Amino acid sequence: MKSDHVGRTISELEVTNISSHGIWILSDNEELFLPYDDFPWFKDVPVGKILNITEPSSGHFYWPDLDIDLSAEIIRHPERFPMKAECFI
Repeated sequence: MKSDHVGRTISELEVTNISSHGIWILSDNEELFLPYDDFPWFKDVPVGKILNITEPSSGHFYWPDLDIDLSAEIIRHPERFPMKAECFI
């Protein structure tokens, strides 16, 4: 007997590493690196706040404890999206 495939395959969103250089997240079998130089909002933040990440839609990431929204495109190409906000953490 073969099971029917219903819906799309959903890979789990995960923070895979936090280092002194930045953080790595895994989504849809792609690992994305967020260096602190480009994403200073994550530097010196408690680990639990970084680990609390959601993906409200494909390629859109939200950290509710930090009120940070980023797309995969921004993470891949931060040079295309100059920062508009200051880091006050």
